[in-house]
Amino acid sequence: MRMFVYALLLLALVFAAWWVLQKPSHNRDWADDVAHMLQADVQGDRVTLHNVRNFEWRTETDYTPRWETRQYNLDELQRADLLLSYWMGPKIAHTLVSFGFADGRYITFSIEIRKERHEKFSAWKGFFRQYEAILVAADEADIVRTRTNARGEEVYLYRLEVPPEQLRKVFLAYVNKANALAQKPEFYNTLTSNCTTVVFDMARQIAPGLPLDYRLLLSGYFAEYAYEQGALATGHTYGELHGKGSIVERALATRPGDNFSEAIRQGVP
Repeated sequence: MRMFVYALLLLALVFAAWWVLQKPSHNRDWADDVAHMLQADVQGDRVTLHNVRNFEWRTETDYTPRWETRQYNLDELQRADLLLSYWMGPKIAHTLVSFGFADGRYITFSIEIRKERHEKFSAWKGFFRQYEAILVAADEADIVRTRTNARGEEVYLYRLEVPPEQLRKVFLAYVNKANALAQKPEFYNTLTSNCTTVVFDMARQIAPGLPLDYRLLLSGYFAEYAYEQGALATGHTYGELHGKGSIVERALATRPGDNFSEAIRQGVP
């Protein structure tokens, strides 16, 4: 029995040493879609985003890469929408937040793993410091369309009820997170630092009273949690918002040259 306890202690020490020795890095052979880190310059109401992704996706492996610099005026920031993309059943979804401006442009933010060329996502590996985190800012015709059209995922869009002064704070929270990650690499963690918990942490900066909830982990139900907190469009039941928020059919019907952002919002409350 004593030898068994010693063996367990030794294994624990080896694991602890391995854990401490894992260091995040910006210097790896990254996959094309996460090759560049988002960086932002803020000058008063003007925000310049460097390395905005705007790929043209034909399939998951056939694409035209484009990285752009874009400028936004925070005085023209009008709305934000929550998107959930399902790829492995109803309990788990990828969380994205898209911001809309007066000129009709949308920019979508997404916390993701920064894959190396040989890597694929594994939720289990995400617990053990195997992936760096990256904050991607992308055109909706890239980051949403690749999920609906190229990957065949189920995607739902919900309009958020966010007062203008808070909307600006959330946008700048994403900008600050991007600059922090560009300055100092961090590990992605499936449990504590993923696409949903980061959104929750930003929201809590504005509304400190937001309660913890199991749906922060079972992210497929995150929209229901947001509805209960009064963050989704009012005057509708959650069932109505969920049913009308499915955008896949409209996304698949778009063609090159169409206004993708406008098309996917048709009929969404």
